Amino acid sequence: MRPILLKGHERSITVVKFNYDGDLLFTASKDHVPSMWRSEDGERIGTFNGHKGTIWDLDVCRFSRRLVTASADASAKLWDCETGECLKTFVHHGPVRGAAWADGSNMFATISDPFVEHNAQISVYDVPENDDPSTYPDTPRLEIELPKNANGKRVNATNIVWLNLNEALFVTFDNGAIRLYDPQTGEELDEFYPHEKKINRVSFNLDKTLFITSSADFTAKLYDVVDLNHLKTYKTDRPVNDAVISETKDHILLGGGQEAMSVTTTSGKVGKFETRFFHLVYEEEFGTVKGHFGPINALAINPNGRCYASGAEDGYIRLHYFDKSYLDMKDPVPEELEEGEEDFEEEKQIVSDDESD
Repeated sequence: MRPILLKGHERSITVVKFNYDGDLLFTASKDHVPSMWRSEDGERIGTFNGHKGTIWDLDVCRFSRRLVTASADASAKLWDCETGECLKTFVHHGPVRGAAWADGSNMFATISDPFVEHNAQISVYDVPENDDPSTYPDTPRLEIELPKNANGKRVNATNIVWLNLNEALFVTFDNGAIRLYDPQTGEELDEFYPHEKKINRVSFNLDKTLFITSSADFTAKLYDVVDLNHLKTYKTDRPVNDAVISETKDHILLGGGQEAMSVTTTSGKVGKFETRFFHLVYEEEFGTVKGHFGPINALAINPNGRCYASGAEDGYIRLHYFDKSYLDMKDPVPEELEEGEEDFEEEKQIVSDDESD
């Protein structure tokens, strides 16, 4: 599985994301300039120039017409994907940590960090696609202020996602909590704690029936969206920065590594900078793909299941196309496994590091 190396960023990668159809890949890093690539061959189509700070998150609308970016320069920007033109800038009180499109692509929500006297905040903006961007209001339709914890410490949101039919805003936090908010009233609908430490990332499958959380507590956890039942736990020996669910196989991809501040004192082998493959049902690790020279910060898998992208602290994006042997591979079924047996030898041989890479 020889990757296509995408070198278009000068600093560590923060997010990689395929569009709904899987033909485009959007990436962002700490170098202020998001990029758009053709996923078929890794050719860079263009960049979105205008931010003055780290891009922490981005999201592309359902039909890949508009892109929204969240930046540490305390702004979110709306872009035209075809021309790269900035349609509108939305100023926030603090660094913007996340952004997400609602179903229908006529609204988006952002989360911003606390700054000076302002607490962390969720903002919902109305941006109808058929309206002139100059008529979009500068202020959000809804603002939800995130209060301090009981001990007086400010809480930081890390990810935001709209649930199906825009029924709720799904928000993760650095204290291991997940909260659901009503996008019309701002009322808190639910709260639970899947992790004890920071939730670095949350990813959903395409139809948003499952989600997986990635945490600094060395685990990733799979949940059912409807009733928020905990289904599976994938344990590692390092912080998990991102995890994604395959759309075509019962597989989970995990990426992470030691903290970035410790990278320079550790060799590549010890740092464990590889993508790890787990079986979704059996929770067993059956393969790894190496290649990065720093912790993996972001993962994305193509909706067609034929490739995945990884972005790391080394500033590189690696676009991996799966071998035919992996695509044709059949997962073991329970009847074929004896109790307590870990029958993943075939998978381990198929998904492994290409030493010549």
